[in-house]
Amino acid sequence: MTLIEGIKGNRFAVFGRAGMDLFADPIGTKSEDANTFHADLGGSSANICAGLVKLGSQAALITSVSDDAVGRFCVNRLRDYGVETRYVRTVGGEARTSLALYESCIKDFQNVIYRNGAADFQVTKEDMDAVDYDAFSALITAGTVFASEPSRSATFHAFENARSAGLPIIFDIDYRPYSWPYAEVASDVLTRAGNESDLIVGNDEEFGFMAGGLEKGLNKARELASSGKTVIYKMGHEGAITLTDDQEIRTGIFPVTAVKPNGAGDSFLAGLLASIAAGSDLRDAVLRGSACASIVVSKPGCAGAMPTTAELDTFLAQHPGPTDT
Repeated sequence: MTLIEGIKGNRFAVFGRAGMDLFADPIGTKSEDANTFHADLGGSSANICAGLVKLGSQAALITSVSDDAVGRFCVNRLRDYGVETRYVRTVGGEARTSLALYESCIKDFQNVIYRNGAADFQVTKEDMDAVDYDAFSALITAGTVFASEPSRSATFHAFENARSAGLPIIFDIDYRPYSWPYAEVASDVLTRAGNESDLIVGNDEEFGFMAGGLEKGLNKARELASSGKTVIYKMGHEGAITLTDDQEIRTGIFPVTAVKPNGAGDSFLAGLLASIAAGSDLRDAVLRGSACASIVVSKPGCAGAMPTTAELDTFLAQHPGPTDT
């Protein structure tokens, strides 16, 4: 099926990590000064799942979590949000589910992530073969799955399975340097993933990294679009450029008072896909995704800050914007 047909099918298999977020309370409190932390679901792919479900889509997470309280916490929270967890496998030994410790403040923002021996890197080809691809209409992956083995090879194997099932592949570059052994490896692997995907979403720095320089990022995005892919090139406060083989669509953002920077990309992707599935054209879907990102950065937490459809529609009705591009 085509990319748009797959997205409109609105049943997403999402590959990548789940983790526990601990964020300081109240807003503005630095982590080292906090007496209270709130706990919730985190991790890029888990956030995308939560965002999709809250906007009316169906999503299943394919990952591994540790056989401990943190891993069970994540599975419980996924279920609370309505995410399908049948493909979340528990692994023993020294593997650990990721933990992120951060605060709700922009100035000197700190996000301390514990990922030594990350459990989500333990997914295998056998895990990917256990997925019923016919139950889904599209595959989504975040770039962090490619940072280590066996997850890297397993996810490329999932790409092959998805192709055989006729599913389009959606790739959020999500480059995290701390997860990779070498930048050269990351560039090669993420470029391969982009070449094998149908929709690629990333920011200017990520495309620039793949291309070998920030100034080359937009040309890299254009190169990928010219090969028949849809590419969304995000530029922070300057908005985004959506590229297909026959057009470039420039869109702005919805200014808000941000309390943190993280979670925006996850919410953007969920909003984009759920909006296309609900009937929005590409430009409007990008704008709705941008509004989702603005909503999330204006609230504490990530998964819990993802808007529902009603909350998104209210924001759009009441908020000025988007900015001119």
